[in-house]
Amino acid sequence: MTVVQDKQHTMDNGKVRARLEGVPETLLWTLWNRAVEAGHEDPVLDDPMALRLVDSIDFPFEERFGAPHPLFAQIQGLRSVTFDRAVREYVADHPEATVVALGEGLETGFWRVDNGRLRWLSVDLPEAAELRRRLLPEHERVRVLGCSATDTSTWLDAVEDPAKGVVVTAQGLLMYLRPPEVRDLLAASAGALSGGAFVLDSMARWLTRATRRGNMRIGTMPVPAMRWSMAADERHKLHTAHPGITDVRALTMPRGRGVLGRLIEHQHRVPLFRSISPAVTLVRF
Repeated sequence: MTVVQDKQHTMDNGKVRARLEGVPETLLWTLWNRAVEAGHEDPVLDDPMALRLVDSIDFPFEERFGAPHPLFAQIQGLRSVTFDRAVREYVADHPEATVVALGEGLETGFWRVDNGRLRWLSVDLPEAAELRRRLLPEHERVRVLGCSATDTSTWLDAVEDPAKGVVVTAQGLLMYLRPPEVRDLLAASAGALSGGAFVLDSMARWLTRATRRGNMRIGTMPVPAMRWSMAADERHKLHTAHPGITDVRALTMPRGRGVLGRLIEHQHRVPLFRSISPAVTLVRF
């Protein structure tokens, strides 16, 4: 994971300059897609903060990532909606829970799901965490921790009251880790967070293999190598990561907008489409 150092400062126009490379740069691509979707006249995701963030960053979004793509924008929006829904369901039963958002980038989930009582721990690489601190407002129930998601002892120790419940999210992250790292991450979470949950997404094997060949691009951005994948019918294997895992289930994206939205909703019934959209999974401990 490579980050260009000393490239985050405030420009004369008041915008924050962000120059990232490798996996960290993908946080700008996902933000771009969420903002495009949020700006639609009939958005699937209510995320006005994404629009403001794009306006606050000195970065050539369209030049780097290409013109807005309606499929990618809607998929990103519906993926965020699916994660939000899972967090809300957990928090409904644990109103003072801690949400640990691993590799969160510039997601704005806290402001979309906050019940006024939950706590939020955002975990990301130090440079990405610093960018988040500079761009997003401070809040007394939100902490930003600069460390790798694989540094489980650090972020688990930062959870203030795990007895009140913990739900971990890893949106757009695990595919960039190696399979043993994913297994260790789930095992550490299950071992320390009894009664907790873990929400993750995964990509199809053919897509992850293509990224490892090094010739896949989004606009002019090289897509970083994806190391981990999981087919939809392999979810049950997650049980083997730790005996404390009690349930593994698929989470279905809600219906979106238009024909693309209907395809996304029924993606698991359409083999070709299923293989290009993220599969979201809920793991309970």
